[in-house]
Amino acid sequence: MNLDTISDNLANADVAGFKGATMAFAEVAGPGETGLGTMPLGTRTSFEQGKIEKSGGAFDIAIDGPGFFVLDDGSGHRAYTRDGSFARVADGSLRNAQGWKLAGVRIPQDALSVDVDARGAVIVATPHGTQTVGHLNLAEFAAPDGLEHSGGTIFRSTPACGTMHLIVPGGVDGPSVKFGMLERSNVTVIESMMQILSAQRAYEANAKGVQAADEMMRIADNLNRG
Repeated sequence: MNLDTISDNLANADVAGFKGATMAFAEVAGPGETGLGTMPLGTRTSFEQGKIEKSGGAFDIAIDGPGFFVLDDGSGHRAYTRDGSFARVADGSLRNAQGWKLAGVRIPQDALSVDVDARGAVIVATPHGTQTVGHLNLAEFAAPDGLEHSGGTIFRSTPACGTMHLIVPGGVDGPSVKFGMLERSNVTVIESMMQILSAQRAYEANAKGVQAADEMMRIADNLNRG
């Protein structure tokens, strides 16, 4: 299970906004006993920020600091992401690769250029002048570790993450948004490879321990027969 989690991290190392996960385990022990085994506790997502880089997308946005983009599927369902790879579709909305719509933003058809300032104001230039057509608010949770991973870079809220609060970017000591840039994955390939080696060595050590115990039991059984 540990190797599967690390492998999934590596497979998404080049995906914008992807957040790596770690597998957690606990020792199984009875009253007054130790070493009865190990049980998995599940995965924990690391929301450490990835590197922010300039991108080639016309509507790419990165969050510098905590927070999430608010997504809408058009049916009242919400989701959250750090992946700011968006594209404009025919109705003027900005959508990601999975078809989720960026909440609160709609680009008019006659827009000649688009910009988003550090406070999330969406400003477009049209033949009739410059105007603000929306404001990009970010979602914040008291315990983001409680978000449910819904595949790829999408997360859904749960009771464990607390109530969602919308915040305006660009405030003092708060997050800001950077237009024309993307946040890269926070997975480090070298560190993940080291984790794979450690997991493999731990497995080999345990396998040798089992083999040694089996051999001891075989010798003891032969002594009893003798």
